[in-house]
Amino acid sequence: MTNIYSTSAPFTFQRDTYSCQISALSFDPVSDVLWAGNGVGQVAAFYRNRMRGVLFPVDKNAVSSLLVNDNHIYAMTLNGQGVGAWSKGGVNSWHYRTPATTNLSTFTQYGNMLVAMTNKAELLTINTTNGAITRTIPCYPQILRLHATHSVVLSGSSDGLLRKHDLRAATKRDFGSEASIRAHQGSIQAIEASGNWIYTIGWSSRNGRPIPDPLVKIFDSRNFKAMSSFTFSAGPSFLNVHPKKSTILVLTSNTGVVNIVDVLNPASGEFHQLDVPSYVTSSSVSPTADYIAFGDADGVIHLLSSVQDDGLPFNGFEGQPVEWADEPEPLPDIEWTDSTPLNLIGMPYYTDYLLSAYDKTFQTVPEHYPPPIKIPPQVLASLKQVDGVSFAQLPRELQGKRNVIPLAPTKRQGRFRSEKARRQADSPPPESPLDVTNSALVPRQYRRVEIEYSKFGVEDFDFGFYNRTAFSGLETHILNSYTNALIQSMHYVMPLRRIAKSHITMACSREYCLLCELGFVMRMLEDAKGINCQATNFCRAISNISTAATYGVVDYGQDHQETDYGAKIQMFNRFIIENIKSEGNMAPNNPSMTPFREFPAIGTIPLISQLLSVDSHSVTVCSNCKTSREKPDTSHIIDIIYPRKAPSNEAQPPSDFASILRNSLLRDYSLKAACPSCKQIAVQQTRRPLKLTELPPVLLLNASVHNADALKYWQDTRTSRFLKPFVGLDLSSEPNRPGGITSHEEEALSFPGQWKVPAVIYLERFGVQDGFDYSGLPTKIDASILCQDISLSIARDNSQKVHEILTPDELPRPGTEVAIDAEFVQMQLEETEIFADGTRHIVRPSRLGLARVSVLRGSGPKDGVPFIDDYIHTSEEIVNYLTEFSGIHFGDLTPQSSPHTLVPLKVAYKKLRLLIDLGCIFIGHGLSKDFRTINIFVPPEQVIDTVDLYFIPERQRRISLRFLTWFVLKQDIQLDTHDSIEDSRSALLLYKEFQRLEGEQTFDAKLEEIYRAGRENNWKPPSALKASPPPVHASPGVPFTTLFPRSLSPPFSVETLQNQFRAFGLDPTFQTPFLHMSPDLGLATAPYTPPRTPMHSSQISQNQHHHGNRKNYHQPWSPR
Repeated sequence: MTNIYSTSAPFTFQRDTYSCQISALSFDPVSDVLWAGNGVGQVAAFYRNRMRGVLFPVDKNAVSSLLVNDNHIYAMTLNGQGVGAWSKGGVNSWHYRTPATTNLSTFTQYGNMLVAMTNKAELLTINTTNGAITRTIPCYPQILRLHATHSVVLSGSSDGLLRKHDLRAATKRDFGSEASIRAHQGSIQAIEASGNWIYTIGWSSRNGRPIPDPLVKIFDSRNFKAMSSFTFSAGPSFLNVHPKKSTILVLTSNTGVVNIVDVLNPASGEFHQLDVPSYVTSSSVSPTADYIAFGDADGVIHLLSSVQDDGLPFNGFEGQPVEWADEPEPLPDIEWTDSTPLNLIGMPYYTDYLLSAYDKTFQTVPEHYPPPIKIPPQVLASLKQVDGVSFAQLPRELQGKRNVIPLAPTKRQGRFRSEKARRQADSPPPESPLDVTNSALVPRQYRRVEIEYSKFGVEDFDFGFYNRTAFSGLETHILNSYTNALIQSMHYVMPLRRIAKSHITMACSREYCLLCELGFVMRMLEDAKGINCQATNFCRAISNISTAATYGVVDYGQDHQETDYGAKIQMFNRFIIENIKSEGNMAPNNPSMTPFREFPAIGTIPLISQLLSVDSHSVTVCSNCKTSREKPDTSHIIDIIYPRKAPSNEAQPPSDFASILRNSLLRDYSLKAACPSCKQIAVQQTRRPLKLTELPPVLLLNASVHNADALKYWQDTRTSRFLKPFVGLDLSSEPNRPGGITSHEEEALSFPGQWKVPAVIYLERFGVQDGFDYSGLPTKIDASILCQDISLSIARDNSQKVHEILTPDELPRPGTEVAIDAEFVQMQLEETEIFADGTRHIVRPSRLGLARVSVLRGSGPKDGVPFIDDYIHTSEEIVNYLTEFSGIHFGDLTPQSSPHTLVPLKVAYKKLRLLIDLGCIFIGHGLSKDFRTINIFVPPEQVIDTVDLYFIPERQRRISLRFLTWFVLKQDIQLDTHDSIEDSRSALLLYKEFQRLEGEQTFDAKLEEIYRAGRENNWKPPSALKASPPPVHASPGVPFTTLFPRSLSPPFSVETLQNQFRAFGLDPTFQTPFLHMSPDLGLATAPYTPPRTPMHSSQISQNQHHHGNRKNYHQPWSPR
């Protein structure tokens, strides 16, 4: 049989939390869930992304049997004192408990009832709705296994007999058995039936000792006679039938040998050896047979899968979502003082007398004691009675704060930039809007800052108030921002930073490339120097990578669910390393960055592997024949393995960080498996020998702190810390000789309490900082990208092309002025909470995406001529084109139908990044928000914003571009829709007018006149007084009245288009011809005129709220 199953990543949650056996397994038939019962009586749900869901207790003993149907889970534990039903959210529906002298040995589901066997030789039928006993049938004793078919119930007993019970008959002969046959010498271990065949496995004996019977027996259910048998030499302990092919069995030994065999041809089976250090305790097959699960005694669930990358749900389809258990409400945070009343503390449930129920002589008192306080006579004198109810007004002398609990002070709002001018100079600053949960434990500087939103949006939040250092932070209000800490850690690993920054200079062919986005974020963090940044494009790329869902690293913003972000960060660490390793691989042309390490064929080794990989080999030695086997073993991330608690009569293992790290690197473990040399089941001892010279220059660790026992190793003591600035390692037999890995320093190495849990550790090898060779890494983006006419659109209309790309002689130099404007579309709607009083709270603002960017020449013979006018292609869903404010219509961003120059976001971003690096001065109106939405940082000295030039700070009013253009330039713009070329050209003309007025020293008077006219006209220009002049066209010599014919076919052949894509290295998906059109179709169109739409200036002023000082613009611009 050809192997169709392969090993998938195991579920290790149980082992990492607390090690106990997985005693029962069952796949959910209607949900993408694997249910597991463990050795302490709990049932848990596990998802395909290796995350654990609901967990609920069944009993105090190990779960022995587990059945799952569409709505309920039926479970029984080893003590056999009852069986119960639970909903999939963990709520108990019913629980049948046996009398004190009665135990249950097994149960199965037969139709709409459960059939259970007792130790008193009785079969019980139980109603699955309410758990009531409906029938009691006498039968043979010592029945250990039950299995139900569509018509009968099969039982297997300890004497090896297989029996058939027909529960439909009113009376029973032979103690309820219709027929019986001996199946095995010892007891029957498992029974399965499919079609007309019955399969059993059991026990036999050898030299007086019980062993698993190697024979798998097959019987005909019609005449109840033996048909044939075949041998499974490893000894079957678990038996499962393929749900779709009745002749295929899954046989599993307790040592982890799996045989997937067709009983019609048992010689051609599919064998697998599970990586089980102990022994297998349970098994289950999914409803589609695409997955097979095995539980072991250490708490690990192993998985065999026939689906690549586990891309198919466990149940084969997107079924019902699983219920989640309601989380208990957190305990109130009580500020304890001498006057705090004790009744603020809730009382526990109790059945005995409390101490307060006794009097001073410790004698019990009546239940209602002490008696209620007597009503004051002043109140009794003014009592009034209506319908038997007495009431009175509380006299003034009795009024006070008795039984009054003061409310917590209202949380003060965060600082906003728009409120700076309103604050008095001597007024105290507002409190930081920090998350005060566990405030007594978490130091103030570590508490979560809640980003608040004013009417001007998140741009108005005063981030500088919370960070006054030279190190930039990343904002946390976007999805997947839990990765911020890891991004910043990688930023300060200099070799990683150099690799990422080098990658953005290359022609990357991926639309969503984490290494590209990481390089762009690192450039921002370098340039910002303390100004807040955001990783919007990086976080967006995570959600668009196909393997992200498999790793479970996508954060959907569901705050109501408890998320272990420590485990999620470690999973993301593995995810990003795997991705950037492949994205940065330039084989066979990878440069050598680590000359002090020896690699065979260095050109084929990715840069990330040169930096992080631990390249060694694992040596496995058979304890029976002493044969050793070696296999290559390469890993980029080391999971820390903590020592298990040794028995009291043995020495405790070393618990210092160096010893634990050494054991995690060497990974000594043993397991029972079949030896390929001696063909015997024996203990296989595996070890990974390492030399210090084989350690990478940067060692990347996942802390693997998943439980309180592991966290105890990290927590500080009075005299020492677990993690030291210098970690000595010796990979020989002496574990404590000093040897060379370092980390930095004081505060990062301290773990003072449970609020701080380590997730990822980077250790840099001592003495290698100066040994890296970066000469093979490119450092500059190829400036020729500004001279290339790149477009994804196969329907581009050249008559609508309004830009003229730069020639090599026109490439910008430091100080070159360019005008810029961008248009955006809405990618995600705003999330808002509306309270009962009508107030609104923005939970998460809307997310905008770049749709068009235009850059114009700011000087020279082609002053005002655009050289970039790119529409941005995106594969994400656009929820609103915002056509009134963006001028973008449906189809403008689609390669099949767009008549414009269409490029991927990365191409447009690289062009802007190159212009910044070349030292260009950007002129525009409201550029702060534009650059923020594009997710790029431009140094303030390279920005001239006309919204700040034409601004009087004392007036607290910023003027819209439309009003300024009307009043200063005597032109009307934005009449129909916005147009980025028109807006950037207007901003350029406003800047030139500002320079002229400043030269004449009349600008201040002009600005006062603008503000006066704004108040008179309500900051809105009147109706159009004169038509706007046509924008500067790429071909000024052509009259604007000329009609250009528009061909609906591509302006050049598809082959030429593909060659252009191939030359620039675009994604192959964009090279496919999207649409074939007839070349004879034609259409006469007018030349380019900017689309127009009316827009209220008040909207513009709110959306383009910025701060600045126009005095900065009086000085000449020097090259950067």
